[in-house]
Amino acid sequence: MFRKLARFLPFILAVAQAEGASPSEYEVKAAFIHNFAKFVQWPMSSGSNTLRLCIVGDNPFANALEVIRDQAIDGKHWEFQFLRTPQNLDRCQVAFISVSETGKLNAIVESLGGKPVLTIGDGEGFAERGLIINFYLENQKVRFEINPNAARRAGLAISSQLLKLARIVTVGEER
Repeated sequence: MFRKLARFLPFILAVAQAEGASPSEYEVKAAFIHNFAKFVQWPMSSGSNTLRLCIVGDNPFANALEVIRDQAIDGKHWEFQFLRTPQNLDRCQVAFISVSETGKLNAIVESLGGKPVLTIGDGEGFAERGLIINFYLENQKVRFEINPNAARRAGLAISSQLLKLARIVTVGEER
């Protein structure tokens, strides 16, 4: 599986190898977020040349988002917005929900109500509670899980290539 992940994160690994250092946990997570966006199809394009990533709550990334700042996806460049409260999340294409928002998570998921926002977190049980993607650590390596039902509710299509790399969460399975 590590070889698949290494191909999945080529630019972050190349930067780390060139500098002779290992990337930090949040540099790896930033690179994952960039790559997640490549493998997700939104229902319609706004015509904007930006891809807005909103960080809700505490910002665990510090400067780690710099690894993706100049990376483009289909001609769209990243724009970062830091939100202390989860208002206006529907203006974001990608929303990272910090673990500091654990107590507000149900309200955040409900407030999005099927809007096409790729929700990502790194709190225990976040995918089971309705986020689309959740990070977790396994043997000191960053891994992720996907809740396909949450993606369907948001109207997002996730590539089978990305699903193959994830642990699948089936809570709330629709029959």
